[in-house]
Amino acid sequence: MSLIDLPFRATTGEACAWLAQQTATPWTLARLLEHGLTPWVWLDYDSAHAELFGDANGGYAAPVFFEGDVARLAAGSDDVLITLTKDAYKIPVRLPAPGFRRPLDALRFQKKDLERLAGKLKHEAAAPPPAPITPAPAESQYGIGKAEVLAAFGHLARLDLDKSLDQAIGLFGDDGARVKASARKSKRNAVWNPVTLALGLHDAYRVPLGPLKRAFKTHEFLQAWEADWEQSLRLLGK
Repeated sequence: MSLIDLPFRATTGEACAWLAQQTATPWTLARLLEHGLTPWVWLDYDSAHAELFGDANGGYAAPVFFEGDVARLAAGSDDVLITLTKDAYKIPVRLPAPGFRRPLDALRFQKKDLERLAGKLKHEAAAPPPAPITPAPAESQYGIGKAEVLAAFGHLARLDLDKSLDQAIGLFGDDGARVKASARKSKRNAVWNPVTLALGLHDAYRVPLGPLKRAFKTHEFLQAWEADWEQSLRLLGK
């Protein structure tokens, strides 16, 4: 199939045929309008409305952009009704009631608008699909394990965090950062909420927020908790 040569101002048929070739999908006037393309109509000079034309003695291309006029076209009207447009100086102007009527075949679409739309659609089609979200293991939905706690925060606090986690009292117990264990969960498999733990390290052990923030950004196993961490900081005004 030979490539369609797109004119500077294309008819509806030319615009639809060109876009169909570019996107391998059918196009109609309604779809052109749905994608935000502005149709234009050539207005021949009319002395009865000389104020519209200014120095454009031969006429000018007027845009059809008013929501009601565009909706009428998209709904399948058998002609064009222009009630609001722009004059030759691009100043919006309301036309005398009931407006100007023109045949549908008077509609034109600008080449640059069509090319821009085709480029946008091709870019969207070429974009890789979003990566599927892999559910986190059931355990990690509630907290992180001891090894991960020590990797992220062990070097930040002036205490033996390893020993404190084993003791599981205060901040590091079931009513603090540690997630309350189920009947089947042993202490060996305990997990801690990293957001609660980090806030506790800051409040109770004076760990600066800067290193804690970096921990959530640099450790992959904390990425799922970063949004909760940021929200907690906002709520606390920190």
